[in-house]
Amino acid sequence: MNYEQARHNMIEQQLRTSEVLSSAVVDLLYADQRENYVPDAYRALAFSDCAIPLSPTASMLTPKLEARILQTADLKRSDRVLEIGAGSGHMAALLAERAQQVWTLEIDPALAEFARRNLANDGVANVTVEAGDGLAGLPAHAPFDFILVSGGVPEIPATLLAQLKVGGRLLAFVGESPVMTLRLVTRQTETAYGSTDLLETDVPLLQNVRATERFSF
Repeated sequence: MNYEQARHNMIEQQLRTSEVLSSAVVDLLYADQRENYVPDAYRALAFSDCAIPLSPTASMLTPKLEARILQTADLKRSDRVLEIGAGSGHMAALLAERAQQVWTLEIDPALAEFARRNLANDGVANVTVEAGDGLAGLPAHAPFDFILVSGGVPEIPATLLAQLKVGGRLLAFVGESPVMTLRLVTRQTETAYGSTDLLETDVPLLQNVRATERFSF
């Protein structure tokens, strides 16, 4: 398979028709080796506009969603980032290209190890993969400039919002299948948050999500 051609086709046919206008994001995805984070059985689909299975309950975000996340995050090199749901480690690797440090939490120990291996093979040194329930966040390293919830949640847990810096942003897929909303939340003050809905999509729910504390605007 010609991965370079497939990468080019993905960027030209999926990203440029999906409001991905940032040249920095496009350049990053041209240099990125997404195929190295895909399970061997699905490598031929590495650049397809589909959710690639990682386990019975988890899948990779599509290239289109990854690009929109990167564009919306608009990270700075000084940013500290928390991701909930490591999956294969690919989204964390993309975030790490723009940020100072990324912590990514994965509830499935096998997937956490898969992510660690992929990141190590790719030479990514500023990502730490933690095994555990990400819906509690990572208070030992809070506050964060940016938090990404890479799986679906019916509502955004207050525990995660509390770990944002004032001025920090959180992106989450909110709702129930088959229609979820990619929501951007900004912490405006110690007690006030604002939100914007960006697009509709569908991703697998995070494990244990229904037992979490909920936050309503």
